[in-house]
Amino acid sequence: MDSHLFTSESVGEGHPDKMADQISDAILDGFLLRDPSAKVACECLLKSDAIVLAGEISSSATFDIEQVVHRTIEEIGYDSADKGFDAKHCRLINLLGQQSLNISDAIRAKDNQEQGAGDQGITYGYACDETPEYMPAALLFAHRLMQRHAFVRKSHTLDFLLPDAKSQVSLRFNQRHVIQAQTVVLSTQHHIDISQKQLQEAVIEEIIKPVLPNAWLKHDTQLLVNPAGPFVIGGPAADCGLTGRKIIVDTYGGAAHHGGGAFSGKDPSKVDRSGAYVARYIAKNIVAAGLASQCEIQLAWAIGVPAPISIDIQTFGSETIAKEKILGLIQEHFELSVYQIIQHLDLLTPRYRKTACYGHFGRNIFPWEKIDKAEQLREDAHRANCAA
Repeated sequence: MDSHLFTSESVGEGHPDKMADQISDAILDGFLLRDPSAKVACECLLKSDAIVLAGEISSSATFDIEQVVHRTIEEIGYDSADKGFDAKHCRLINLLGQQSLNISDAIRAKDNQEQGAGDQGITYGYACDETPEYMPAALLFAHRLMQRHAFVRKSHTLDFLLPDAKSQVSLRFNQRHVIQAQTVVLSTQHHIDISQKQLQEAVIEEIIKPVLPNAWLKHDTQLLVNPAGPFVIGGPAADCGLTGRKIIVDTYGGAAHHGGGAFSGKDPSKVDRSGAYVARYIAKNIVAAGLASQCEIQLAWAIGVPAPISIDIQTFGSETIAKEKILGLIQEHFELSVYQIIQHLDLLTPRYRKTACYGHFGRNIFPWEKIDKAEQLREDAHRANCAA
């Protein structure tokens, strides 16, 4: 296919679903900070002035969960009733309970290295050479638009912006190279006293143009700002938010498969999270090593079993050595037991609130983004080719 369009979306910190993700992960961080062995599955629902927490937690730690929730919402920017949600005056309903003993017994082991997967399921990781971050370009720039939105809002550069926002980027490719931004959509909550014309001009000049490469913005590029009109009521006042409802935003923007399991609010014994992180780590190192320009890894898990029960790799015809050889290199260079994944990727460190907005992948602040295996993979692949 010589020319094609691809579209991805992102959402801002104040989107109700993302608020729920951030609250769930802030609570997870609170437990891991005090008890690295905590087992956490925390879900959050927001609507109107209410927050509902539910799920299962096994931990020796205790702390003020309500304070964590309120602080998270304030940091997002919902700190007064005129914005549609007020962290100080919302209702919290806490339905968190204990983890099932059957599940707890299945995943715990006398020897930590035999720790079993917290559930069955499949997880995917993906990387490509479209960007220096080894991420799909449309998703990467959709995230950057939302990061810029948060910056100009919180710095008061555009002080009429409110926290709820969404972006969507449609890029035209020739082969695998971006040649144009076909359409850019940005919808943002705002104060009632700003006109649509003022809003549109400000968003284009202060958010879209500073983020999108100028070479992509052609004369026929469509820049759509609040295409449905005024967006005054947002956040939980306008829509229900729920943990785990933005899994494509969280991963690869539709460019790769998804196993179905959400990430936020889950400790790393849940392979929905840790399995997806290590799969990304593997895929990124393979692309960084030059063994393929696209790579998708599938890992399958069984509850209570320490390592994946199957591994699959797809390179979409972009591989530089046989896929069977790449699979052999994966098995040689990557430890894939739950225990080793958690240790090698430092997954007990409480950093998860940072993952809950702007994607879990593509930012080098996370250890699963390191490419420390790439050089050795490249050398071993070269030796294997020479030997053949």
